[in-house]
Amino acid sequence: MSNIYSAKQQVYANNAVSTASPGELTLMLYNGCIKFIKQAKTAMAEKKIEAKNVNIQKAQRIIQELMATLRTDVEISKEIMPLYEYMNRRLLEANFKNDATILDEVSGLVTEFRDTWKEVIQIARKKQYGQGGNA
Repeated sequence: MSNIYSAKQQVYANNAVSTASPGELTLMLYNGCIKFIKQAKTAMAEKKIEAKNVNIQKAQRIIQELMATLRTDVEISKEIMPLYEYMNRRLLEANFKNDATILDEVSGLVTEFRDTWKEVIQIARKKQYGQGGNA
């Protein structure tokens, strides 16, 4: 039963990604990063070094993807890129030093980015579709 449930979840997730707008995909990346940081923190507390390492690396890959897809022709990107670089570096430090407070710091920054991005999507939807657009 759990294999069927897992397979259905995978199909749903694949459909969600394949039908998402670029803005929604960015929102998914932020949410995934937050999830992996939280899992890394739990693994750290439980002294599960491998799980901590894997989840921090997943969060770093998401930050690196956000860096790679950042549009450099947009002025705000010049302010965002250093913040992404900082978060990536801090994740590396958290992994090396086994420091949960650094994970909290990065999670807070990613949450701020996610919340701001969610507002941007909602504003864009309202402009495009009227008052009903919620992310």
